[in-house]
Amino acid sequence: MKLPGHDAIARQADEHLVTHRVKLPRKVVERPIRQVVKRLVMALAVLVATAFIVYADHEGYRDNADGSVSLLDAFYYATVTLSTTGYGDITPVSDGARLTNIFLITPLRVLFLIILVGTTLEVLTERTREEWRLNRWRSVLRDHTVVVGFGTKGRSAIQTVCATGLKKEQVVVVDPSSKAIDAATAEGYAGVMGDATRSEVLKRAEVHKARQIIIAPQRDDTAVLVTLTARQLNRGAKIVAAVREEENAPLLRQSGADAVITSSGAAGRLLGLSVLSPAAGMVMEDLIQQGSGLDLVERPVVRGEVGKTPRETDDLVVSVVRGHRVLGYDDPSVGTLQLTDRLITIVRATPGNQVTPDTRPLSHG
Repeated sequence: MKLPGHDAIARQADEHLVTHRVKLPRKVVERPIRQVVKRLVMALAVLVATAFIVYADHEGYRDNADGSVSLLDAFYYATVTLSTTGYGDITPVSDGARLTNIFLITPLRVLFLIILVGTTLEVLTERTREEWRLNRWRSVLRDHTVVVGFGTKGRSAIQTVCATGLKKEQVVVVDPSSKAIDAATAEGYAGVMGDATRSEVLKRAEVHKARQIIIAPQRDDTAVLVTLTARQLNRGAKIVAAVREEENAPLLRQSGADAVITSSGAAGRLLGLSVLSPAAGMVMEDLIQQGSGLDLVERPVVRGEVGKTPRETDDLVVSVVRGHRVLGYDDPSVGTLQLTDRLITIVRATPGNQVTPDTRPLSHG
């Protein structure tokens, strides 16, 4: 097992220590500073329009200082009027100017205040609204899927499970990279930025309420630590982990993983199979791509199949899952199918085909 010592692991954790936070997917909106600038420009446009309206009818206004209203006086009047200061040194005296104040200046004053006050309230309530969304998200999140690592393996795993009917709202991505979390939320997944080897980060992803956990970090030692932490927080979740080196797979299983995929080994075997038989390699590649061509599907045994052998079913049965054992279709111990069995079959991919989750509780000592 190629794992660094405790000191090296501690140093790695310190290097990846970031302020862990939850980021929910959201619609693309403008940045707060850009929103404020945009509102200020709109308010300035209202002010300029009001000043020109006043100056167009400056004969109907009286300045207590010199009696006449210049363009500068018009801007001054518009400013003190829209801001509701109202010094009263410049006043409308003609009927036309007063009608203009009633039907134009007053609505513009209200619009001016709405723009400025609305911007202030929006900026002040943004944090409160985000906290409300997070609290509501935590309260309704149940039986979801947590994916640790949003690299190539993590993305492919999410695409596969979502192709079988899992909603994006039921996926939470954990990654120490802010760019990876931004990419995840842009695709519609909730994200938690932080080091997944730390229990408080996994708790923010609600791991203790998750149904399944996919662990696909860049390093094998990280996968071991995350698996240990996740299993400690959730004894019943189904944990699937990926490792690079074949020799590290047993340690992942001892740490609590239900299934361990050796990424480099699997790729190498597929390459070797493709060399021996390119057609067989193409079939295997097709099988592992969910939602296209041929799919591997796990489903329960229906009542009409009870008492039959795997060869007598309508589907092409590859294996039979009985209890916690996976038996080949030609295994003599299979005998006839039982109602509690589950079948691994090969079917033509259609929108209705999907892997039915195995909801039986897992036993972990």
